[in-house]
Amino acid sequence: MRIGNGWDLHRLVPGRKLMLGGYQVPSPVGEAGHSDGDVLIHAIIDAIYGALADGDIGSHYPDTDPRYKGIDSQKLLEDTMAHLGTHHIENLDSTVILQSPKLRDHIDSIRASLAQTTGLSIEQISVKAKTTEHLLEDAVIAQATVLLS
Repeated sequence: MRIGNGWDLHRLVPGRKLMLGGYQVPSPVGEAGHSDGDVLIHAIIDAIYGALADGDIGSHYPDTDPRYKGIDSQKLLEDTMAHLGTHHIENLDSTVILQSPKLRDHIDSIRASLAQTTGLSIEQISVKAKTTEHLLEDAVIAQATVLLS
């Protein structure tokens, strides 16, 4: 068994989509980033590479590479899944920290999107949502942990 942890943060800005796990959450603001800014997928990618002891998202998909400008993070996650080799994800646990919008009504859609992208069953994927208690209004944070066998 191998375990990996990932973490990511992006500023929220007008004119961008709020992408979480490949699912677009209705919002007047979205993540600023080189790619589509999907903090949840970025944290998952870091967790997978961490479990493999194979660097992080920046070493595999650097933001200095124009190939990744505006890329759909689901494509990066699909590529990361191909690097698992003989390892298998047993479960994925994640937390999204965001003041607004509230995510409660979107959690199942986010889980379904991640299941489709990763090939995992929805029962292997946990997505939790927390607020920042108004301490951080203009950013979104995601944490992820994966267990590999």
